[in-house]
Amino acid sequence: MAEIKRAIALGFFDGVHLGHGELLKKTSERAAQIGAVPSVLSFDVHPDTLVFNREVPLINSAISRQEIIKRCYGIDNVVFIHFNRRVMQMPWRDFIENLVSELNIAWIVVGHDFCFGHKGEGTTARLMEYCAGCGIGCDVIPALSIDGIVVSSTYIRELITSGDIERANQFLGHAHTLSDTVHSGYHLGTKMGTPTINMYFPEGVLVPKHGVYASRVYLDDGKCYCAVTNVGVRPTVGDNNKVNVESYLLDYSGNLYGRQARLEFLTYIRPEEKFSSITQLGEQIKADAKIARAYFEKSK
Repeated sequence: MAEIKRAIALGFFDGVHLGHGELLKKTSERAAQIGAVPSVLSFDVHPDTLVFNREVPLINSAISRQEIIKRCYGIDNVVFIHFNRRVMQMPWRDFIENLVSELNIAWIVVGHDFCFGHKGEGTTARLMEYCAGCGIGCDVIPALSIDGIVVSSTYIRELITSGDIERANQFLGHAHTLSDTVHSGYHLGTKMGTPTINMYFPEGVLVPKHGVYASRVYLDDGKCYCAVTNVGVRPTVGDNNKVNVESYLLDYSGNLYGRQARLEFLTYIRPEEKFSSITQLGEQIKADAKIARAYFEKSK
């Protein structure tokens, strides 16, 4: 039996959007009321991957979800379960009883569409009945809508894929992010007078629409820089089809290789293009920077 008592939100939480935020805020509220630790339980693999045998391109990696939950909602205790066939085929009552026992759960918070256990037979109605019988608190949070549209990870994925990053961020409640170690690139940016940093999306994570974005880069020392970011295959200089995320930090000079960085996508500027020369590419980066500066000035 775990020593600490938990109030826990159950779900996958891809993107950690505003709908998820309602669960997380309620979990913190209940934890404070009963003297428990606010916690989150999620899965490392999206359940649909096994249940429906289809890959779901994720908005964030598990590590990024954990970081956003802590940064935006102040919950440090995030527990991940490996979603495999054993978990998928477990009877719903066994699943919840194991959780309650292992994590010492005193209160459970779920979304309106949450289901669990074999064939999704663990419905919210069954969960509430189970909790009532065990003296465990339970909240089922209704769907959240913006402009008449239900906030969902599926809808946000569509927005990110289409390049409508501002609306995606509106539904997320925070900027769409990529966290990664800064990698060494072609060093062409330095030669062009526009030094850049290179990052990559983890395997299985959704890649935004290829093109140029106004963005912000947060470094591991807490410093923040406005930036212009290109997502794509770098057709002017690239010799493979690997998607690269290359950011030109405005008003920064120095070496960031090996440093941790968090990139926030803010607005889409233009599609990715192939230029006839490196010089032309360098000039375009400077023109993009001008547009980005105007965006940041307007957003102040």
